[in-house]
Amino acid sequence: MVTATRPVAVLVGPPGSGKSTIGAALAATLGVDFHDTDAAIESQQGCSISDIFVLEGEPAFRALERAEVARAVGAESGVVALGGGAPMEPATQEVLGDHVVVFLDVGIADAAKRVGFDGSRPLLAINPRAAWTKLMNERRPTYERVATHRIDTAGRSVDDVVADIVERLGASS
Repeated sequence: MVTATRPVAVLVGPPGSGKSTIGAALAATLGVDFHDTDAAIESQQGCSISDIFVLEGEPAFRALERAEVARAVGAESGVVALGGGAPMEPATQEVLGDHVVVFLDVGIADAAKRVGFDGSRPLLAINPRAAWTKLMNERRPTYERVATHRIDTAGRSVDDVVADIVERLGASS
């Protein structure tokens, strides 16, 4: 069992990269808690992120997200998964500065299979494939800049990706 006073790893990446699935499996492997900031926001607000976007707008969601990410990286001791847009915020980039950040990279073919592009993701609601590609092109430099490690998840099993992350975490300690 790993004991820490800060996250063992913070996962970042685009929609469909596997942050929630891989994060939960990684936490189980390491014997630590898993915290998904999007799930925490939905629980706190009592509605989905899509509903927050529609009812309150993206700026309101981003404010909630900044606060939850800052809280999580300061208080959670396991694996923390951030929403895809969270690292784009300068305040979030600042709080990630001294943490182990794992960028889960993925191509559109695998992301489409995982996400389904069903419209439940507000920034992908219109022309989801084109929107995902545009988001990824805009976000990739930031994901790469904040990351301690980049892990390609395309075509790989959850267990394989988790093993790769565990190996990299061991090399970082």
